[in-house]
Amino acid sequence: MRMKPPKALSSLLLFLAFATSTYSQDAQKIVDQYIKAAGGSKALSKTQTLTLEGIFHTTDGKAGTYTLSTKLPNRYYSELLLGDTSEIEAYNGKSAWHRTTDGEFSTLVGPEGSQLEAAAQYYNSHLVDAKKNKLGLGFAGFSQVRGRQAFEIEVTTMTGVKRRVFFVTQTHVMLKEAATIGGIETQILYNDYRATNGIKIPYRIELHRGPETYDVAVTRAAVNGSVGERVFDFPKKSQVQLPDLKALFKEIDANQKAIDKIKENYAGTRSEEETEYDKTGKVTKRELRESTFFYLDGQEVSTLVRKDGKPLSDQEQKKENERAQKRIEELQKHDAKREAKEEKDKEQGKEKKDDDDVGIETFLRACQFVNPRRERFRGQDVLVFDFEPNPEFKPRKLAEKVVHELAGVVWIDEKAHDVARLEAYFVGDFRFAGGLIANLQKGTSFTFEQAFLNNEVWLPTYEEAHVGVRVLLLKSFKVNAITRYSDYKKFNVESIVSIAKPKSPADAAAPETTAPKPR
Repeated sequence: MRMKPPKALSSLLLFLAFATSTYSQDAQKIVDQYIKAAGGSKALSKTQTLTLEGIFHTTDGKAGTYTLSTKLPNRYYSELLLGDTSEIEAYNGKSAWHRTTDGEFSTLVGPEGSQLEAAAQYYNSHLVDAKKNKLGLGFAGFSQVRGRQAFEIEVTTMTGVKRRVFFVTQTHVMLKEAATIGGIETQILYNDYRATNGIKIPYRIELHRGPETYDVAVTRAAVNGSVGERVFDFPKKSQVQLPDLKALFKEIDANQKAIDKIKENYAGTRSEEETEYDKTGKVTKRELRESTFFYLDGQEVSTLVRKDGKPLSDQEQKKENERAQKRIEELQKHDAKREAKEEKDKEQGKEKKDDDDVGIETFLRACQFVNPRRERFRGQDVLVFDFEPNPEFKPRKLAEKVVHELAGVVWIDEKAHDVARLEAYFVGDFRFAGGLIANLQKGTSFTFEQAFLNNEVWLPTYEEAHVGVRVLLLKSFKVNAITRYSDYKKFNVESIVSIAKPKSPADAAAPETTAPKPR
């Protein structure tokens, strides 16, 4: 005897079967339905600013005020004010910062900063033209949210930050979001949608931040109202006077040149993780590489010793060592030619030219510097300030054009005269040869960190790059790369060092290639 399933269950199974066949591969169609329900792509794309203000109540009966402000292209501000205590998270288009309940303001770095940057990008896009806004959309499944059936979409930003968004299957409005923002697990539920200036705004918001829950009743919603840039900037009262940047940067430049020579007494290990994504944000390829390296003429000379966690074979290691030896010889020849040319120019009374270098003068002219503040970073006192393109500067050379397209934030150790951390991204597409060779897409970003070691030298510790590029007008790539530097060792300047030191007995068979004696 066959048992007949309950009618409700049969209906649900039928719905799921239909929905799976219809939507499982088409996240964009689901988002398009949401856009139409929210007011249409035309109204949403014209939303320059959005401000929500309201009153919240916590589960223990406390009351406070809630503010959310966004502004194109990538500004974001969120505040929960309870009495004299406020929690703020913001991204000003160059750096992410927050104010904790103890009243401290600080710049956010690492995943926490990336999450706020991603929130700014996501909320200002309104999910319109996801491809143009470098957002990957992937169908994640079907969910039940507060007893309502919902489509679940995974949204991935260019930096790899993910957010889960839930849409009601029948009305297509947004029901819920789930993401980590500023290092805090966050869920937001929306209800009571009302039309405001042509778009649907939720007037009831249930905000879950970590263990806390805030029930928000929106009292004011403004679309395309006046929102000044100061709303998103680091608080003025926490800022300091910028020092003479020209003098400071010249000190850093001179210090770095001296350090480049000391670096040649050091060798270390470099671990690289490279990940490629498709247009939905799904990982299509991941590669791990581990190399040993040292410095020669200011350049890294590296030898691959492991790939995807496995040591190279004897033949692979031999080829890699030969490649590294060839690189050494190329650097030596280049150095010899450069020294000969400099000596000849000196004899002829010609001045040294650095046309291809991105010097301190380029940054000073191509960028403008704002929001200076002093903070603690990695146990050191640092000067932090944001930078953005100087609208009055007209670049001519390639190096000037590159710098003029960058915005970001920099951490400087004034006492040690060097850069501790740098974050930067391209504010627009950057085309090589008019885009015929390559087109670095807007939002391509990189992060660089270094540390002061042995009380004598600055050496890199971390690099991160999020690259969107179209090559030869044919294929687009989206690649995230993370590089970690470790195991720095200072060697005797009279010794000859191996650049392919075995990491384990299994690697001992790998032949060694030697580097020239450090100068």
